[in-house]
Amino acid sequence: MNSLPVVAAVDGSDDSLRALDWALDAARERAAPLRVVHVRQYAAWAQPDVLAAGPPDAGDDPVLAQARGHLEDRAHPPGIEYVGLDGAPGAVLPGLGATARLLVLGSRGRGGFASLLLGSNGMAAARDAECPVVVVPPPGREVHGDAPVEPGPRVVVGLQVDAPDDAALSFAFTEAALRGARLQVVAAYAWPVRSWAVPAELAPEMIDQESVENETWTLAEGFLAPHRKHHPEVRADAFALPGDAAGLLVAASRDAELVVVGRHRRRLLAPARMLGSVTHAVLLHAASPVAVVPPEPGEA
Repeated sequence: MNSLPVVAAVDGSDDSLRALDWALDAARERAAPLRVVHVRQYAAWAQPDVLAAGPPDAGDDPVLAQARGHLEDRAHPPGIEYVGLDGAPGAVLPGLGATARLLVLGSRGRGGFASLLLGSNGMAAARDAECPVVVVPPPGREVHGDAPVEPGPRVVVGLQVDAPDDAALSFAFTEAALRGARLQVVAAYAWPVRSWAVPAELAPEMIDQESVENETWTLAEGFLAPHRKHHPEVRADAFALPGDAAGLLVAASRDAELVVVGRHRRRLLAPARMLGSVTHAVLLHAASPVAVVPPEPGEA
């Protein structure tokens, strides 16, 4: 059994209960313990001018009691614990990743606006946690666009061939193996390619699209080779597709088990942690759960 737990963050909302269900399955698949955490933001944190009698008693936490009742009739993973913490969720939740194998949250918390696509706590956890973070969307989210799809369980991962993310690829292969699923690898390339001819005028580039597509696919296949060797049981299909990477991944999320994206690597001139525009867009619009994978420590 893996000693690091799968952590599910709950707050009493329907979204967090869906995330709890996802985390329970993930813990069972990994033979890992499940830790259910409620971060209680009581008055002393939210309103400094209000005198609070003290943090609520963990044994009287109605959110954790609801979570226990929700899992009461389920087959449990090897171990399950319920933990109440006090503080600002946006600060506490990312820190849970230091001692977790996986952190799972709902798209929107109990206090979010109905039109909010992703809550601030989910955004903070996906950006800052040290472990992979899975954000589970509400049901019925519609996506547009066509993507190559076959029947059967499927995990989707994005691959940027000019800056491949080995951590995201490794996580995606492992997830596909755990689920007995195919891995759909989406490698986007910009098309049409244009260059400046004279000031204020764009001219079409004399490049054959088929050549660009073949080169993108060949590079993708090369990056997948070591992962295929490590996971020979996983069928991984690479697709070189023209267009915007975020839009292609969102389209591929329809009926997928999971979409895997990497977190933006830190740069010398941009040392702060960032999600990246593609990851941000996929979190906001994908129809399936989204896993955001941090870079390896050496790459961060």
